[in-house]
Amino acid sequence: MKKQHSATMTGCFLFFVSFFVLESNLTILSNFRVSTSTASTPPAPDKKSLELKSISKWDPLPPPPLQPSQGGQINCDRSHHNYDICSINGPAVLDPKSSTFYLVDPPTSTRPLLVENIRPYPRKWENFVMKGIKEVAIKSGPRSPKCEAKHNAPALVFSVGGYNGNFWHEFNDGFIPLFITVNSIFPDQDVILVIDKARDWWVRKYADLLQTISKHPIIDLDNDTTTHCFTSATLGLISHGFMTIHPTLLPNSASFTHFRALLDKAYGHGHGRNLPSKYNSSGTRPRLVLISRKGSIGRVMSNQAEVKRVAEEVGFDVIVFEPSFKTPLYQAYALINTSHALVGVHGLDWVADVCFAKSARAMGLDYMEYKINEEESSLVEKYDKNELVIKDPVAYRVFLGKLVESATCVVESLTIVTNAPIELAVTRRTYFVDVRAIDELVEQLGQAALLEACRVEVADIVAFSEAAAFVA
Repeated sequence: MKKQHSATMTGCFLFFVSFFVLESNLTILSNFRVSTSTASTPPAPDKKSLELKSISKWDPLPPPPLQPSQGGQINCDRSHHNYDICSINGPAVLDPKSSTFYLVDPPTSTRPLLVENIRPYPRKWENFVMKGIKEVAIKSGPRSPKCEAKHNAPALVFSVGGYNGNFWHEFNDGFIPLFITVNSIFPDQDVILVIDKARDWWVRKYADLLQTISKHPIIDLDNDTTTHCFTSATLGLISHGFMTIHPTLLPNSASFTHFRALLDKAYGHGHGRNLPSKYNSSGTRPRLVLISRKGSIGRVMSNQAEVKRVAEEVGFDVIVFEPSFKTPLYQAYALINTSHALVGVHGLDWVADVCFAKSARAMGLDYMEYKINEEESSLVEKYDKNELVIKDPVAYRVFLGKLVESATCVVESLTIVTNAPIELAVTRRTYFVDVRAIDELVEQLGQAALLEACRVEVADIVAFSEAAAFVA
């Protein structure tokens, strides 16, 4: 077999969708109970059509089961690693201009002023990400602003900022926690979604799914100027961990199978049944979808034509699919939903397990992996096969992690000493440091001071700089 690229995150878009749609018996799935409201799905709903226009009367609903903190009706649970969650257990008013929710008190109330703040995004442990999430305030007083739009349903408030734009994160940090929260706090209840950073492209992309979760148009926390009233409010999303749904933690025992049924409700009933002609097949053999990546983006199957030929020889009708940012979800769903297998390239074991394997197996699907050997990786064209990056990629990542800590310490120390910011650019897997800045720090503090402050050898920082190219 020809050499093929070592993989990390190929076709996350389609892999993720595939594990929710590669199920042959859709009749069984349609019988599962999903606690969402039925809604019509117009062919191309835009953001304007999803803006909230309705006005209705009060009809209080039971409060979410959270432990009270102070004041009796504003409750916050901050005990979790992944998320915070707060609630107003009674009539609530939203002033979107100040991103503030008010507990509606009787005019004669003597309740003391209580203020809570929350960033409603379920990556609480990542400080640099959470800094970019809008903080929403919750107040018990002074008197709440006048209500301009009354809604006969509770509000569920969350942000789709953070890593939004990455398909995997849009589900891991968004729709899966949203599913968990709705089934935890609002089983068999109506709910209105109040969303921060609901950009136009995101609303268009997920309009079908949003309308399946809630029959109400969304409220855009960034652009709405109307004061809204709700029967209650919950702020934040519950997360069970990376790509995880624990049925035992949900009152209705909802699972990934139910989440897959939710997707089928949004995309699987006649919407986008007609695939482009290039994806049509004879129908006489089982269909295999081969995920394709091209160009210099990495994680490319360099012998794709050979893989396709071998798959056809063993009896598959092979469809080569190269998804893009503009690929409609209903089209991807229809393609995978009419297929029997999917093949693509990924990478690190733990990433593949978290991204795909765990959720696939939770739905009863077969997940098989093939680990390439050293000679099958194109990395041997760049590195000697005896180097750590080839022999033990996991150990190499640990090595890089230690260097990252060292580099961060050095850069922060330099910033303090020189009173001049030195950028340490951080992306998901890439860290860059300015080697000249390190040299300046060595000159100013001396190596002994560095060793004491950062517990690191200066040579390690240099090694990190040299290794950064591989991480990139």
